[in-house]
Amino acid sequence: MTESIRLSKRMTELGMCSRREADEFIEQGWVKVDGVVVNTLGSRVVPEQKITLERQATVFQAERVTILMHKPVGYVSGPAEPGDRPAWTLIKAETRFIGDRTGINFLKKHMHNLAPAGRLDVDTSGLLVLTQDGRIAKKLMSDVDVEREYAVQVEGMLSTEGLKQLNNGLSLDDERLKPTKVSWQSEDSLRFVLRENRPRQIRRMCELVGLRVIAIRRLRIGRISLSDLPVGQWRYLRMDERF
Repeated sequence: MTESIRLSKRMTELGMCSRREADEFIEQGWVKVDGVVVNTLGSRVVPEQKITLERQATVFQAERVTILMHKPVGYVSGPAEPGDRPAWTLIKAETRFIGDRTGINFLKKHMHNLAPAGRLDVDTSGLLVLTQDGRIAKKLMSDVDVEREYAVQVEGMLSTEGLKQLNNGLSLDDERLKPTKVSWQSEDSLRFVLRENRPRQIRRMCELVGLRVIAIRRLRIGRISLSDLPVGQWRYLRMDERF
């Protein structure tokens, strides 16, 4: 027999919503399994069953926003400790990018349950995604196919063998890294394209081949690029944009 799993977990696996949203939708009676409303938390399903969302759930999801920010150095992307400057404090009407053409009105409710979809170190600048949409958060935090591109300014000498090591996968904490795309962009700048996002990964990789990192800027996540978004400013993700 096929083993059953929790309905909320299955909805997350299918990319329908986040686990928290799944529980919320179930309680609201907005989830159907094989055409029958299921509103009991902890309900279980088998993979063959068809799960659908009621219109109220899709409208609820459509109202959730995703924000793209050019995070400056010195701001933390996640939970802040005393003395830290959280990146979300930069989200206000006066720091909205003038080139934002989404037509979305900036509302206080857009700050509710807004969370970073992935991390960006305090000493790293560039593209940071903050979202209310659990589907986007799940994709960016768990999908290994989403590339992240960085411009990395370095000091030191990098041998041909060192460049090969960066590309073919080094080991951190006794675990082999996935192969990386690394190439020179100028005499002191490297381009990194990663499919994983370990803490301080680029800095540690560079140290292993004798390079000192001066600055890192994230240029792209998936198909979404930083483009001309100025440092310290933000814009909404457009409806037609996909990571």
